Amino acid sequence: MMSHAAFIAAAYGVAALGLLGLTLALLLDNRAQKRALADLEARGVRRRSERRVP
Repeated sequence: MMSHAAFIAAAYGVAALGLLGLTLALLLDNRAQKRALADLEARGVRRRSERRVP
């Protein structure tokens, strides 16, 4: 049977791994989105927010 301290340490470990996984997923997605945006801009596609208002 696990002691109380081991249970707490395991819970913190699982939480830390979950947060690390989410952070890694966000960083990888950010890189992919930047790459996709750069590709679109290289092909001449512009953002709607860049439209100039007369």
